[in-house]
Amino acid sequence: MTEDRDLPTAPEDVTVKPATAADRLDVLRILDAAMLETDAPTVDDRIAAGDVIVARSTRTGGVVGALVAVRPDPDRLHVDAVAVRQVRRGEWIGSRLVAAAVDRAESDPAVETVTARFDADLAEFYAALGFAVDGAGADEGRRVGRTRVDGG
Repeated sequence: MTEDRDLPTAPEDVTVKPATAADRLDVLRILDAAMLETDAPTVDDRIAAGDVIVARSTRTGGVVGALVAVRPDPDRLHVDAVAVRQVRRGEWIGSRLVAAAVDRAESDPAVETVTARFDADLAEFYAALGFAVDGAGADEGRRVGRTRVDGG
């Protein structure tokens, strides 16, 4: 995905990589600060599966953003939660996290689709990343986005 899209560049002091068990608490804190509901056992399981991605400051070593993806179906990777520390928002870090999740899906031959369910005000964010956005759940102020990938 990152090769096919002309995405803005994340700050030079940020790297985006799969999370390790040592990142667990930072991931949970970032998601909690963003008021996102993802439980600790899910985060643990997804870290072990390689489906949690973190953005880390190379200057401080701290985690400044996190994405947790789940697999509701064998052929689908679903962005369950994505959050960036408030002081780092607006720096394209969230875009890089979602792009990394799509890249992860593209490297897995079993995955055909990446999906996300999000607040309506994030529709442009996901559309800019190549997701087709529909009005499913529009009555709740939510949207669903999906993008097809060539796994493997």
